[in-house]
Amino acid sequence: MQRDELKKLQLERLKKTVDWVYEKSAYYQKSFDKAGVKPSDIKTLDDIKKFPFLTLTEINREDSMDFLTLPLSSILRMSFVENSDAGLSVANFYTKGDIVENVEMMAHCLIAAKIYRGSVVGVIGDLADSRFMDVIYALESMGVTVVPLGLNYHRRIKLLDTFPMDALITTPKLAVQLTIQLQAVGKNIADYPIRKIICLNVNNIQNPLQNHIEERTASAVYNLFAPVELGTAGMVFQCSSTSGHHVQEEKFLIEIADFASDEIFEDDEHMGELVITTLTAQARPLIRYRTRQAVRRMSGVCPCGRDLLRLATPFTKTF
Repeated sequence: MQRDELKKLQLERLKKTVDWVYEKSAYYQKSFDKAGVKPSDIKTLDDIKKFPFLTLTEINREDSMDFLTLPLSSILRMSFVENSDAGLSVANFYTKGDIVENVEMMAHCLIAAKIYRGSVVGVIGDLADSRFMDVIYALESMGVTVVPLGLNYHRRIKLLDTFPMDALITTPKLAVQLTIQLQAVGKNIADYPIRKIICLNVNNIQNPLQNHIEERTASAVYNLFAPVELGTAGMVFQCSSTSGHHVQEEKFLIEIADFASDEIFEDDEHMGELVITTLTAQARPLIRYRTRQAVRRMSGVCPCGRDLLRLATPFTKTF
């Protein structure tokens, strides 16, 4: 899609989303009225700057049902996920459309990491977490062989010894945990055929354990940003060039704000706070959510050929 066509699509979806949340969500009705803005104020993409930011404090403080835009009879899946490191518990709600969108996004992420039909992928994670369900659905929709490894380490090791997996999808902590568990029984994870590990990073876009995992497992690590408040792990992804993080722009509008003010940076030079607006979420859209993540824009086409917006963190290799 050409950039002008993409911007047009984003604007159409932005107008629809802002109108939807104002009509359906108690929280956004109150928030927009307090700021003195209406959905009709959206004429261009830049008009999103007129609307108030959403913060983690507000998500924690407000009743999760006040963010919901549909009655529970219209919800296909509910997931309650905790992030003990951040002291955060979030209830996420999904319509059938939300699940379809999330699975599609996840398939894009997996293809970018060169997961193909012939791959055999082990998944380590709590399947009560909707994000891991999306991973499995995406893999199966691609025709990939999936091995859910569960949370019992005896079973994990038996399955690893039984099936020749070439990739793992898990969290950084669970990847390190698996390495230690194998070492405790005299095995080395690097001796297995696993050569790709896709990490769902709950707290940061950048994986603080990446170098350690790569060295211990002899595998390439790809990172997905999966905060509990977002409810999906497919917003940004790394391709095989690992040159920044691609944004699925047809589904998210990205801003980069000054950490100390409401100023929005439009250039590639300024590092600021990642602000996201969901464009296709139905049950619980997020409008101008300040993620607390430090990023800057990266211009130009990625070596992989994708021309989606890319984000660099302070630790991105090309920064």
